Amino acid sequence: MTQMKKVFILVLTGMIYSATLTSQTKYSAVNEKSTSSWLGEKVLGQHTGTINLKSGWLNWHDNKITSGEFIIDMGSIKDNDGSEKLESHLKSDDFFGVAKFPTSKIVITGSTPFDKGTGTVKGELTIKGITHPVEFRTTMQKTEDGLWFFTNIIVDRSKYDVRYGSGSFFDNLGDKTIYDEFKLKVNLLVRQAG
Repeated sequence: MTQMKKVFILVLTGMIYSATLTSQTKYSAVNEKSTSSWLGEKVLGQHTGTINLKSGWLNWHDNKITSGEFIIDMGSIKDNDGSEKLESHLKSDDFFGVAKFPTSKIVITGSTPFDKGTGTVKGELTIKGITHPVEFRTTMQKTEDGLWFFTNIIVDRSKYDVRYGSGSFFDNLGDKTIYDEFKLKVNLLVRQAG
């Protein structure tokens, strides 16, 4: 192979790679239409509430999410029963330490193709400055409003130093035990950026 052909192939490869990168479409979260609700369970019952998205974006290419980042406003935690006492407790150092850690985030590292409207999303979740990998099934729906993503994320709070009432850290809690796993139900709307 001549030197000229080698250079041509290298340039062509670079152009194809560059085109692949630029053909990604960036979408921004529509905060006012997106919703997140949480469910925490304990031996004698459960609590439910909401939490707001502060900001977010994702890159979409070839029917997959290639990257993304979503910032969660921890100070927006609400209890559906309107208990200010519970809301204050959740924001305290016993739980999420909101004064020191006002946000949490999910960084998306990729997904499987959404060929039949459903894919598996992988990423990293950071709560209280502690990061662990996460993976969750997600359903996507294209509408006039943009792309909707619907998912349920199960989080083991004990991995993020959220220990209050956890049987993993404390003995003899009895019926005051709060289960380590809580659930986040996310309805996310994104629109093409720009």
